[in-house]
Amino acid sequence: MEHENIFLEAIHTYFPQQETDIRTLSSLKLAYLGDAVYEIIIRTLSIEETSGPVKNLHKRTSELVNAGSQAQLILAIKEDLTEDEMRVFRHGRNAKTSSVAKHADIHDYRNATGLEALFGYLYLTGNFARAVELCRIGFDKLHINI
Repeated sequence: MEHENIFLEAIHTYFPQQETDIRTLSSLKLAYLGDAVYEIIIRTLSIEETSGPVKNLHKRTSELVNAGSQAQLILAIKEDLTEDEMRVFRHGRNAKTSSVAKHADIHDYRNATGLEALFGYLYLTGNFARAVELCRIGFDKLHINI
């Protein structure tokens, strides 16, 4: 099934690059990108659902964009992942990092890195909608209203 990623296509139209085989990217590079993908989903939802000043948006976003919350999300959706998605998550989770966020448990940090790698992978493969769907599934399971 051919997926569409208009955002990525626009980037490549204006900034042509030699095509990269996604399988050659490290899990940490996928996580680096996936962190932004997850944050854009949460920020988009936050501006649509949170009233008041920007500090309210930041507070709401910070509640969901941290290692602990991301670890909860991936644990809630693991059974909903395809075999391929689970492989990407595991590679991201098991990637050797040189640092850990100062307020994160190591297990949460690794699981969050796996989730971010998965979201980076989904974005680059044209499956941004799947990343949003997984957020919806996880938020429903965790009873998170956003």
